[in-house]
Amino acid sequence: MYISQLSLTSFRSYAQADVHLAPGINVLIGPNGVGKTNIVESIGYLANLASHRVSNDAPLLNFGAERALIRGTLHRGSQKTTLEVEITSGKLNRARINRANPVRAREILGMVRTVLFAPEDLALVKGDPSNRRKFLDELLIALRPVEAGTKNDYERIVKQRNALLKSIRGKSKLTASQENTLQAWDLQLATCGARLIRGRLDVLMLIRPYMQAAYADLADGGKAAQAIYRSSLEGETDENSLPVTSLEELNQEEIQDLLLGAIESNRSRELDRGISLFGPHRDDLALILGPTPAKGYASHGETWSFALALRLAAYRVFGDDDPRAGSGPILILDDVFAELDTTRRDRLAHIVAGAEQVLVTAAVVEDVPEALKGHFFQVSPGQVVDA
Repeated sequence: MYISQLSLTSFRSYAQADVHLAPGINVLIGPNGVGKTNIVESIGYLANLASHRVSNDAPLLNFGAERALIRGTLHRGSQKTTLEVEITSGKLNRARINRANPVRAREILGMVRTVLFAPEDLALVKGDPSNRRKFLDELLIALRPVEAGTKNDYERIVKQRNALLKSIRGKSKLTASQENTLQAWDLQLATCGARLIRGRLDVLMLIRPYMQAAYADLADGGKAAQAIYRSSLEGETDENSLPVTSLEELNQEEIQDLLLGAIESNRSRELDRGISLFGPHRDDLALILGPTPAKGYASHGETWSFALALRLAAYRVFGDDDPRAGSGPILILDDVFAELDTTRRDRLAHIVAGAEQVLVTAAVVEDVPEALKGHFFQVSPGQVVDA
């Protein structure tokens, strides 16, 4: 797939920008801070309804603007679709498909697929667990857009359950009403949480072999890369419970039973702390390199290779999910080549060069490998022109 025309209104640093992109390789050149990343960020937003740089939408609006508009013409095989997302400060975002009546923004999830490589990817390896949970969740939602509702529901459940736990924190005895309400939230958390965990596990099982192969290609072998789902349930099961070590083998209902059991048997701990201690919001993806965790032990080059391997694995999974010609994801390489040594730079370039559309940002032309010298754009503050 590819985007042929991108129009931005009041998005980030652009009051108005119209960019005509081509299939194949598109390279945006310009000094740091002029708005190259804003362009590729907008395409990522069409795909995920989220930015890879910030956790909320407020910074995406041009200073003083009440709303921003992203419009892109998507080509997927023989199908051509115009997609619009309106980002509104303090209100629900809306979308349009082929200029029809507005719909909920999440109705367009899954229509555009992107795989983004960016300096922020180092946080996948070096950062806190939320970065790795986000990686799994975004890939899950891209593959199964309906799971966006599951994630939203789960976040709402945790927030409201935590509010209840905080309100009754430290109480030695609950009223019947409080106990019944808490049990109702227990069941909702276990039900929705189990669905999210099972989805993450399914995604992990898809990406793991590709990640291992990609890491070996990027790093010349030596150390094997591994990724293991670490559940908040570990160490919390009794002798009658199913083993958490084989969590990937459990179905959604079995995971739900484990979650509910852990919650019920640790009621006093949760009441003492006033927070929900079990569920996918407390889980992590352990990244292991050879015999040691990658976090804290991997070199800078190894960290980059691991992060790139995760993204390349996502690219391969998208290809398996929809192998039709013209359906592969758009690849975005945002200022990554300046961070890589020559060997990793060339290997990554040759791996991704065959994608239907590749968007590259760089400060100078010299940072772009020969395999990715394509259609060039010059970016200056508030402006993007053909070079």
